[in-house]
Amino acid sequence: MTDEPLRIGVLGAARIAELSIVGPARATGHRLVAVAARDRDRAEAFAARHGVERVADSYASLVTDPEIEVVYNPLANSLHGPWNLAALQAGKHVLTDQPSASNAAEAAEVHGAVAKAGTVFMEGFHYLFHPVTRRLHELLDSGELGDLRHVETTVAMPAPPDDDVRWQLPLAGGALMDLGCYSLHAQRMLAPWAGGAPRLVAARGGEKARAAGVDEWLDVDLEFPGGATGSARCHMAHRTWQMSCRVVGSRGEATAVNFVQPHLDDRVVVRTAAGERTEELGRRSSYTYQLEAFAAHLRRGTPLTLDAADALTTMRLIDDCYRAAGFPVRPRTVLPATA
Repeated sequence: MTDEPLRIGVLGAARIAELSIVGPARATGHRLVAVAARDRDRAEAFAARHGVERVADSYASLVTDPEIEVVYNPLANSLHGPWNLAALQAGKHVLTDQPSASNAAEAAEVHGAVAKAGTVFMEGFHYLFHPVTRRLHELLDSGELGDLRHVETTVAMPAPPDDDVRWQLPLAGGALMDLGCYSLHAQRMLAPWAGGAPRLVAARGGEKARAAGVDEWLDVDLEFPGGATGSARCHMAHRTWQMSCRVVGSRGEATAVNFVQPHLDDRVVVRTAAGERTEELGRRSSYTYQLEAFAAHLRRGTPLTLDAADALTTMRLIDDCYRAAGFPVRPRTVLPATA
């Protein structure tokens, strides 16, 4: 085992990659070997700005580059599945933005490709690695909050422009895909304190004007085997940003004010019979914690919570929520033979 830096290739030159992989790689000493984008000029500018070693000619050449061991995929939702599959088939480890695929059928193919490749696949639910989320779990584990009774997750944001890819059904857009996957995943991660995984009770949503089949907002009701209930909400045209997780127990409750972006607000507010207190857990990036965990698994075999099986379970729940709310499951994208 060695702590040799990871050799990372980045698909696309999206702005989110600056937060999700460039900063973490710089903070942890891992190499950004190459970047590829549909527009080479954008890739060149990205590489120059962020110290990426070189520019690949295409996505296909990046995923097959023998020097690259990890492919990071922050592309549009519709391109997660196809390029995750391509990278796995090329024998690469994959760290992908969420959701990992456009639908459960595609996620099942990714799951199968991981087993065949024998490499590591992780869906980037970075919030899970931050002390904010770990603290919520510790509070449940310690018994301070008592038995879990209810959990509320809300992930909402002001509306992106009407021409944004997140409003396009063919690109696997929609509030549940972009935001709601966090709400659902955070609920699923409470299974150890709730008697098992939650089941879907009901879902309802509102359609984006002039975007047939695309959800502007979607609310989900869940129920856990131990009797606790869950409410998972997402909204992509909200008046303000809101990314909270509230867990309610028989003896008290705790709220992570911004569990998705703890680098902006790291507060956990705890309320029990003893009173109210606010804990501040640190504003180091959750993406940095995530990359550290991914590297520790690859280099030292440290256990990793997230894998292709977890990604498939999440995607099945997303599809079920869409059907229950009267929306179509997101279509998959087939790459052209020359991609």
